[in-house]
Amino acid sequence: MQEEVPARPGSRRREARGTHARVPVHPETVARIERSMGPLGTAAITAMDERLPWFRKMTAENRSWLGLVAQAGIASFVDWIKHPERIRPAATEVFGTAPRELARAVRLQQAVEMVRVIIDVVESQVDTLAAPGAETDLREAVLVYAREIAFSAAQVYARTAEARGAWDARLEALVVDSLVRGEQQESLNSWASALNWSSSPVSVLAGTIDGDDAEPVIDELRAAARRTRLDLIAGVQGGRLIVVLGGTDDPMTSAEKLAGLFGPGPIVVGPSVRDLRSAHMSARAALAGLRVAPAWPDAPRPASSDELLPERALDGDADAVEILVTHAYQPLLAGGTALLDTLTTYLEQGSSLEATRRMLFVHPNTVRYRLRRVTELTGYTPADGRDGFTLWTAIILGRLAARRA
Repeated sequence: MQEEVPARPGSRRREARGTHARVPVHPETVARIERSMGPLGTAAITAMDERLPWFRKMTAENRSWLGLVAQAGIASFVDWIKHPERIRPAATEVFGTAPRELARAVRLQQAVEMVRVIIDVVESQVDTLAAPGAETDLREAVLVYAREIAFSAAQVYARTAEARGAWDARLEALVVDSLVRGEQQESLNSWASALNWSSSPVSVLAGTIDGDDAEPVIDELRAAARRTRLDLIAGVQGGRLIVVLGGTDDPMTSAEKLAGLFGPGPIVVGPSVRDLRSAHMSARAALAGLRVAPAWPDAPRPASSDELLPERALDGDADAVEILVTHAYQPLLAGGTALLDTLTTYLEQGSSLEATRRMLFVHPNTVRYRLRRVTELTGYTPADGRDGFTLWTAIILGRLAARRA
């Protein structure tokens, strides 16, 4: 026969409780704790001040609120042990004592540390608070209450985070919509402040999104931006993914790191601007470039909006026309008739140095010198096919503008 193993002391009592019932705390224990609520609250605040450096650095107002939270926690514990029929303590009321703004000043990790200190204070006085022989029941009640109050803190912070996330998403959509429409609202500053945005310079990226669910993509973009210490606001406008990047002096390099999160097709990077209020100019350039990008199938990914100036100008983009006329045609015109004639002839002759020399009756070195001068004045190299196309477009636009004038 198998020998019967005697049960451990107390095991039958715990088995009888099950997982959903609690053994009532002795009435005398409850009375003792009720009489000690004031001193317990004071002891908890003193312990927080001694053990939590972040608590000592808080403002007097926030310290006062946390003192109320500590007292509410002890009061909730007393109420819970007085009513053993309750499965869980009404612990949400503990954190509901403080204003919602306190959740921003106190992180979840700090809230858990605070709960640990309060529970330690109560647990350290179990022998004094419990009725004779009831110490174990009180100690077990403290442990259960500590677990439930920690879960409650997590729930409060989770709800706050969800509400904050939903509000931030609406604000981001509002900012992106304003930039796409080209608005310069004063409220952009307040919106940016609400999003903790203070970065400069700012650049806007425009591309496509793969699929209908934008949230996971935008979350990944935010995570990637955080890893490179950049600020990011993103939104979807009619199938276009608009990303506002802040804090980068090299938006092209930053865009290359984010390109894999965009959908298929071109990505266009607008020029850097001073701040968020000026970002509508970068957004306008990026969206204009995205619109005409199919005209340049071999465009790099990402491409800058300036690389697409010829296509944008041909599409009727007034900004692109002005840039090409101001920064390419007018410097050529100021360089002298010979310079402009040499470039025009060179482009008409299929970028042939020898044919240009013969047409102009000059030495080949003269042609080379003038072409180098074109590069110095405009930043474009006539011998490069893409740059030559841009210069040719600028000359045409400049001539048309001069005729209209």
